[in-house]
Formats: sequence, C-alpha cells, structure tokens
Amino acid sequence: MTPGEVRSRDYSAEPDLEIHICTHDREALLSRVLQSLDACDRPADCRLGIFVVANACKDGTAAFLAERVRTHDANPTGTTLPLRWIEDPVPGKSHALNLSLPLTLAPVIAFVDDDHRVSPGYLDAVWHAAQANPEADLFCGRILPDWDGTEPAWAHEQGEYRIYPLPVPRFDLGPDARAVEPGTATPGGGNLAIRRKLIDQVGPFRLDFGPRGHDLGGAEDIEWVKRAIFGGAHLHYAPDMLQYHYVDPARMTLRYIVSKAYERSASTTRLSPAHRSRTRLPPHMIRKAGTYAIKVLLSWSMQQRRFYLTRLAAALGEIKGFRMQKRDAARNPTDREGRNA
Repeated sequence: MTPGEVRSRDYSAEPDLEIHICTHDREALLSRVLQSLDACDRPADCRLGIFVVANACKDGTAAFLAERVRTHDANPTGTTLPLRWIEDPVPGKSHALNLSLPLTLAPVIAFVDDDHRVSPGYLDAVWHAAQANPEADLFCGRILPDWDGTEPAWAHEQGEYRIYPLPVPRFDLGPDARAVEPGTATPGGGNLAIRRKLIDQVGPFRLDFGPRGHDLGGAEDIEWVKRAIFGGAHLHYAPDMLQYHYVDPARMTLRYIVSKAYERSASTTRLSPAHRSRTRLPPHMIRKAGTYAIKVLLSWSMQQRRFYLTRLAAALGEIKGFRMQKRDAARNPTDREGRNA
C-alpha cells in the first residue's frame, strides 16, 4: 500500500463523530489512549469512529494498528471502536494533519493526542456540546496532568518559586461551560473538536510550525485555531470534555523544563500581535533576560535557581519569537493571519 492510503475497510456506516489521532513512535501510549476511548460511555444515536495517522513511525505502530483493525473486523460487535488509519512517511505533525484531515468523514472531528487518555464521559461530552451549541464551530475541554505520584515535588509547588508553565500541558477554564470570547483563551489541539466544514474554510496547518518527531517545536494547532477565530469561528468551552496528559519522567528534569520554556515562549511570541508593528527588538525583552540572568547568578538555593533558569529561558524565547515574527513578515508582508487573534 502507498503512503496516505487508508489501511482498513470503510466504516459500516459513516460516523457522526470521528476521533483523530496523530502518532509518532509511541505504540505503548497509543494503545493506552485507544483503550481509554474504547472504555468510554458511548452517546446514544451517535456513530463513532477513530482515524489514526502514523507519522514517520519506525517502531511497532503500523503492526499494532493492523492487528487492531483485523481484530475489530473479526468481531465488529465487540468492545473496540471501529478504526481506520494511514501512514505518512514525511516527518512533521502539520504534514500529517494536512494529509489526513481531508480523509475524515464525520461532521464533527475530535482531536486526541497520542500521549493523552480520555475520561469515561469524554465522548458523551463532545457529542452533547456539538448538539447543544449549533452556533459553535470549535469546542475545547480540560487537559490535566496525569500525575501518578512518581513526579518530583517541585511539580506541585505553589509558592513564590513555582515552575510555570509546567512541562506537562494543562488547560482549564473552570467548571462552567461557556462561549469563549476571542482573545481571552486559545486552546491547543490536544483536546479540541471542530465541525468538519472548518477544514476547508480555515485551510491547512502551517508546515513551519509544529513538532517533527518528538522535538520541542509546536504551536501549529494554536496558529490554526487563531486563524479560525479570526475568520469568524465561534469557540465553546465544555469542561466535561476531559483528557489527561501523560507525565513523561524524561520531561521532569531541569534540562527539559528550561528547553521547553524557551521553545514555548518563542512560539507564543511569534504568534502574538503585540509587537507586529515594531521593527526593532523591544528594550524590555533585553532587560528582562538580563534581570533573570543576574538572579540566576545570585540564587542561593536549587529551588530559586530552577525558577530563575526557567524564567531566563522564557525571556530568551521571547527574543527568538520576536525575530521569527519579523522573519515571517519579511517573507510574506501581505500575511494578515493572526491579527486580532
């Protein structure tokens, strides 16, 4: 079979809600999230399907997915949800999304990351939000760290030197469902649902954003959501759309949190409209980086040093993001995407 060819028979009937998963060399975590989806309460009068794109996978993901499809086809009335999948040999999540999303079939598409697991009420919550809010085009829910007790103590510190944002994604707008006003909050793609019509209306994901493999790049999803909202799409928050993000022990290190703070801050600043009219690096960015560098040198405890190193990395990331924004503008001076986002 060729890349991009769907590796299963069509669903017995086109789904009403399709769960979309991009994965790269995470067979064990992919199995975990699929198990959580299979165990979900299933909404009445809603046909479900799962669509997986295996992006540049070199582990056992392809064999795992093939066996999953074979098992379901042998017993379609069993406990597993029907699943289709494709292979994409070109590294990069944005490429994988652009290849696979035109192949989705349902009017509502729900995105789940391969290192998440969903709550038992997740599918019900997505379907209810889509049915109860016909004016909304996008739906976001909560993402909470999937703590298991092995994480270091600093991950839970709430004092003056708490690490923020943590290296484990978190998104929580509170317990109440509501419309999200443009500019107040922008969810990523880890727990997002969309009406399929947006795929054509908003256009493809930008290839210059997004991770390739397991690097620390990102923001392809935030850029796409901002573009959708700028184009008039309405965002609704549904707190019962709950997912838990896997806590990777390899991420709970000083080296990782510093690197992640740098790259995350760069992506955020690159997308921010705050400095679009400036041509020179704002002096306050330089002052901020210098201040945190001094505080690192004067730190007397590991707790302080960890905090100020993370803040220094974020400040340097702002400088990188500003320069990337100016580079983007020079390459495409007529690009208005993101304004007022």
